[in-house]
Amino acid sequence: MPATAAESQFDELGSLYEDVVSWPFRRDIEVPAVLHSLGDLTGSDVLDFGCGAGLYSRLLAGRGARRVVGHDASEGMLSAARQREVKEQRGIEYVSQLTPELGQRFDLVLAVYVLPYASTRNELRQMCTSMARVLRPGGRLLALPLHPDYDPHPDYYTAYGFRLVSDSPHEEGSPVRLELRVRGAEADVTAWYWSRGALEEALHGAGFGPVFWAAPWPPGLARIEDAPPALQAYLRRPHAAMLDCRMARVAE
Repeated sequence: MPATAAESQFDELGSLYEDVVSWPFRRDIEVPAVLHSLGDLTGSDVLDFGCGAGLYSRLLAGRGARRVVGHDASEGMLSAARQREVKEQRGIEYVSQLTPELGQRFDLVLAVYVLPYASTRNELRQMCTSMARVLRPGGRLLALPLHPDYDPHPDYYTAYGFRLVSDSPHEEGSPVRLELRVRGAEADVTAWYWSRGALEEALHGAGFGPVFWAAPWPPGLARIEDAPPALQAYLRRPHAAMLDCRMARVAE
């Protein structure tokens, strides 16, 4: 199936997205928070949904997962991920389609910055259903969508290497332009805003049970004031949330 416009906008961004992991808010907040939430994955089969250039796929493999499959509709991203796999031989599979053979094969789906790229409610429902179909009964989804309460001021996140620009902040289904600025490189991609209600409705409709929300938080940090000063504004108003849920039934 051809990639949508929302998906194809990433085709040329593989190397840029690899560089993004070195940004302090990702290195010191997001990645540690995600890995802490996932815990030990020994013996688990994991799908990295929207794997991009493979950052989290490699981290999942490093935490003992029995099988790691990275899925992305962007051939540019997959090409970058596969090239690295050829060099490192971690045993990660990368696929552009979720074939029927992958149905109910996974204990965990990780979806980092994927849900915001559903441009319509129907696409959002389809995306959640695709995630549900690959999970075994009781399987877990950990996803990082755009935070429903992200700071609407375009320059709030400038210190963290990006801007979020919207003509209609926090309006259901409204486009949000993500302007990435990394060490002189520039790229703009378009995401879409979905409220807690819209996200939970799509997930419940796909067969997931209760949805638990949290903000990305570094393990061991007691208070915002204890974080490095440069990270405190992000911790107060993170641009991403963490949602956690499990399959309550098999999606139709």
